Order: sequence, then structure tokens, then C-alpha cells
Amino acid sequence: MQPAADDPHTRTALEGYRAGALRWLVGGAIAVVLAVLLGAVAVSLADDRGRPVPLAGLVVVALAVGGACAVAAGLGALARATRWRRALSAVPWQRGLLRIAGPAIVAFEPEGYDEWDPDDEPVRLRLVSTSVWRTRQVQALDGGEVRAAPVGGGQWVLAAEGLPTLFGARTARRPR
Repeated sequence: MQPAADDPHTRTALEGYRAGALRWLVGGAIAVVLAVLLGAVAVSLADDRGRPVPLAGLVVVALAVGGACAVAAGLGALARATRWRRALSAVPWQRGLLRIAGPAIVAFEPEGYDEWDPDDEPVRLRLVSTSVWRTRQVQALDGGEVRAAPVGGGQWVLAAEGLPTLFGARTARRPR
């Protein structure tokens, strides 16, 4: 079988995911640099005027903290994209149906799944993304055909025709 990473749609989606990660990383770095520069300007102005610049400290802290968070998010996404690329070059896509079981819980039913067979269970997954728009995109796929691939450590990658991105998920605990 052909590895998932050899699929042109997968390559494009991985590059898009990687580009998004780089945008977060670079944007965060720019925010941190701006915080340092703005802090230096605010201190210089305060020395010249003899009084502090209103709200400058708050803006500097917001830029620095927001930038640091964006850098962390970008680094995490970049590491995830690299790990996914490596894993998808070793495993093929599995086709199946996606069922929504909760706000961020999905069940992947691979081809050949028999819901009437008590020994056959779907793969229960919890979406990794915390963004609402990504969760809603997956929820819109309820009952639709998707492709999924295990990428190690109880993690999976989901993709669907017509969507230009990949979705990460972890195996979910069984409901009690």
C-alpha cells in the first residue's frame, strides 16, 4: 500500500499546516522584538519627560507574553508537523466513516467495521485542536468519509476530501 505522505493532497495539507506553524512562530518572535523595542522607547521617553508613558508598560507586557505564547504554539505545531510527516511516510491512510460522539470526541469506523459485531469497536478519538473553527470543521464531517492514520503514541491524523488541512486526535478513554 502507498504511504499516506505520498498522496498529493496530504503533502499539500502538511505544507499548509507547517506554514501555519511558521506564521505563529515568526509572528510571536516579531511581537517579542516589538515589546523589547517599545520598552526601550518608553524608558527613553520617560527619562526625557520626567514621567512615565501611560499604558506603555501594559502594552509591553501584553506583547511580550502574547509573543512568547505564539512562539510556543508555533514551535509545538512545527514539531507536530515534522512528526506527522515522518509517521505518514510509513503508514497508509485508512478510509472510514466519522461519527461525532461529543463536542471534541469522534469515532472513526474503518472500512469493514460492523456495528452489530460485539467484538468490533470504532476507534474513539479526542481532537487535539483547541480552536473552535477546527472543531466545527470536524463536526461538519459527521457521517462522512474521512481518512485516518495512526502516527504513534495513541495519536491519529484525520483528513477529508475538500478540506485543505489535517486534524490531530488522540485515542480517547472508553466511556464508563
